[in-house]
Amino acid sequence: MGPPDPPVAETTPEEEGAGAWTGSQEKRQLHPLPPGLVELYGLLAVLFVLVPEWMAGGALLGLRFGREATDLPVASAAWRKLPELRLATLNLAELRQLALQEHIRGYGRLDRQRLTRRLLQRLRPPDGAAKSMW
Repeated sequence: MGPPDPPVAETTPEEEGAGAWTGSQEKRQLHPLPPGLVELYGLLAVLFVLVPEWMAGGALLGLRFGREATDLPVASAAWRKLPELRLATLNLAELRQLALQEHIRGYGRLDRQRLTRRLLQRLRPPDGAAKSMW
C-alpha cells in the first residue's frame, strides 16, 4: 500500500474566489466595460470582419462584370461525345429518368453506381461506338 493521503484543508467560499456563491442570496457584481473599450472592440470588429467581406464581394463583382461570356465553361467535344462524362454530371433523378427512357427494368431500386453502369452498357453498343444520349 502507498502512503496515506494528506489531509484536506477546509476552505470557506470567500477563500475559493471572489464573488463565489456563499449560500446566501448575494450575487457577484459585474463591472461594466468602459465605453471607450466597447467602441474600440466595435471598430476592431468592423476592421477585421466587415471590411474584408466588402473587399471580397467587390472583387468578385469586378470579376463577374469583366467577363462577357456565361459563368459556365463551354462544354468540350469530349464531354459531348463520352457518355461517362455526361452521366457523371446528372443527379440520381435525372439518371432514373434516362433509365426510364432507355427502358431499363428495375432502375428505381438501383443505386447511382449500378444505374450508371447499366446505362453505360445500354448507351455503348458492342462495337464501342457511343449511342447518342440526347
